[in-house]
Amino acid sequence: MAVVPGGPSSRPAAGAQFFCTAGRGLEPFLMREVRERLAATQVEYISGKVFFTTCSDLNMLKQLKSAERLFLLIKKQLPFPVSSVSKGKILNELQRLINDDPESWLNAISIWKNLLELDAKKEKLSHKNANPLKRKVGEDDITAKKLKTEQIQELQETKECQLEKQIEEKILEQGNFITEGEKFQKLQDDVTEAVDTRNQTNLTFRVSCRCSGAVAKTLTAQEVGRVIGIALMKQFGWKADLRNPNLEIFIHLSDVYSVLGIPVFRVPLACRAYIKTAGLRSTIAWAMASLAEIKHVYYVGADVSDSQLSGAYDNLRAAGLRDKIELLQVSVIELPLPSESVDIIISDIPFGKKFKLGKDIKRMLQEMERVLRVGGTIVLLLSEDHHRHLKGGEASSGPLNSQGGHTEEPGGEERLTPAEKAAVSEPVSSPFAASNQGRLDRMPPLGSLVPVDCYRVSLGKTDALISKYKKSYSPGR
Repeated sequence: MAVVPGGPSSRPAAGAQFFCTAGRGLEPFLMREVRERLAATQVEYISGKVFFTTCSDLNMLKQLKSAERLFLLIKKQLPFPVSSVSKGKILNELQRLINDDPESWLNAISIWKNLLELDAKKEKLSHKNANPLKRKVGEDDITAKKLKTEQIQELQETKECQLEKQIEEKILEQGNFITEGEKFQKLQDDVTEAVDTRNQTNLTFRVSCRCSGAVAKTLTAQEVGRVIGIALMKQFGWKADLRNPNLEIFIHLSDVYSVLGIPVFRVPLACRAYIKTAGLRSTIAWAMASLAEIKHVYYVGADVSDSQLSGAYDNLRAAGLRDKIELLQVSVIELPLPSESVDIIISDIPFGKKFKLGKDIKRMLQEMERVLRVGGTIVLLLSEDHHRHLKGGEASSGPLNSQGGHTEEPGGEERLTPAEKAAVSEPVSSPFAASNQGRLDRMPPLGSLVPVDCYRVSLGKTDALISKYKKSYSPGR
């Protein structure tokens, strides 16, 4: 168990409840990951969020690769009926989130405090055992990358009630910051001093809000944040601090749910410290790699672009993997590899305004097919146009919006299936497999490449398809 119980408000024996935000379409990957990596139970999802219970400590929680941000869950409940009641009544109901159940807030704060304390103890022990005279090669570079992520906090601390943001692809550089370990230790010390299960008047906080759907037409994030903030100050005696609080409270009100939580880490999980040059979003890249089921392999990366290879070299150097991955400057349609010599291929096929591949994508697939051994796997990130070309020019059933639904369907990002609305805890494959299977049934084999899986994911302004293929036979035999 991650946290030793210390009283009636300590972590429950069954573990703590968390939720992660995820990019649209990545929910099945995240559900699978929390089960496998964290031995999580009570795994549920709603569009864009995955809820789960685990006894894992912060060190394990930090390892999640398909999540954007991680929160300790305070409350999850049905939405406010904004269409049938007055604005004043809604604001009163918001206050009741705190006033009617203060114990759940105290329990959440106690669990949050215990998680930080345990992690700080482990970090102190690690520093004590480390030999300060022996510095690893590249240690300064790696530390520098960690320092850059801290500037994200500075950007977040200047707003009182902010929308839940998309994470910047490029980590901002320059600035003098203390190390991540020192900063976390300072935060932990402040929390230890301020937070007590019976006396929390020294705790400082701020509220971050997001309203969507019909709720956003009735209430602003600023109004919600103000009401929640005043209620917390009156109920617990906490003090508001917009720039450097001990604690942040996150609240999301939508047409299908109301969720309150505590961000566990100030830096989003999706911000990889070793990524110096941003490329494909880290969560999407991890999802593709997990689908490929990579085991013990020799890695080769290929790109025809000087700038892309330069960025890849920088990232490998920052991650300490320069001797693990070989990079080649070659064209994907002329790979300098023997036929049937590769076990797995993962490729982000170029698309967008700058890249007009059209039917040339089939030439790329043919070359990949040539070097792939029988039984090998290809995982591709495809645009809608690519997907249509690979299906022989068949048109899709409707244009797609950035949330993965068709534009003629109302509701945008909050339009969910009945299964999503119920936040079912069924196996990952059940709700997603049905739509994936329908997509696969419409995908003819590409020579010897047989479609296995297909997931629609959001890239922000557009959607894409993660498609997995298996090579079934050798075309030349």
